[in-house]
Amino acid sequence: MSTSVDYIEMKIPAEPEYVGIVRLTLSGVASRMGYTYDDIEDLKIAVSEACTNAVQHAYNDENKGEVSVRFGVFEDRLEVIVADQGDSFDFDQKQQDLGPYTPSHTVDQLSEGGLGLYLMETLMDEVKVQSNSGVTVAMTKYLNGERVDHGTTIKNYETN
Repeated sequence: MSTSVDYIEMKIPAEPEYVGIVRLTLSGVASRMGYTYDDIEDLKIAVSEACTNAVQHAYNDENKGEVSVRFGVFEDRLEVIVADQGDSFDFDQKQQDLGPYTPSHTVDQLSEGGLGLYLMETLMDEVKVQSNSGVTVAMTKYLNGERVDHGTTIKNYETN
């Protein structure tokens, strides 16, 4: 088990123009860790999708909130957590509505609204979604290219 080397947290207004700031920060962190150019691009796409989902779906027009982004820098991996305190959703129902993704699907065959989650699952090594109070998406990318099975996304629903 690796111990955390650095921990970085930022909060942005839930506005589209601030997602680029997260991408720039992520690029700097991943570059410093030694990720390849392609891995950095994958990280930026996946994290941008998580941030964009929070910006678009968490809050209504009258109640714009914040999106929290946390980077856990470990020796062997980068963990990124994107969280909001806005509207939650039923992750299992959403997955069922969108249908399964298989490697044989083309991008054109994906359900509308399902591309972001598909990209996160495809580009990251681990994706966990929690939607009990707001939505939290935790994503992990291993530094040495250690990949895990992408067959399932880990779901964690807490009931209080």
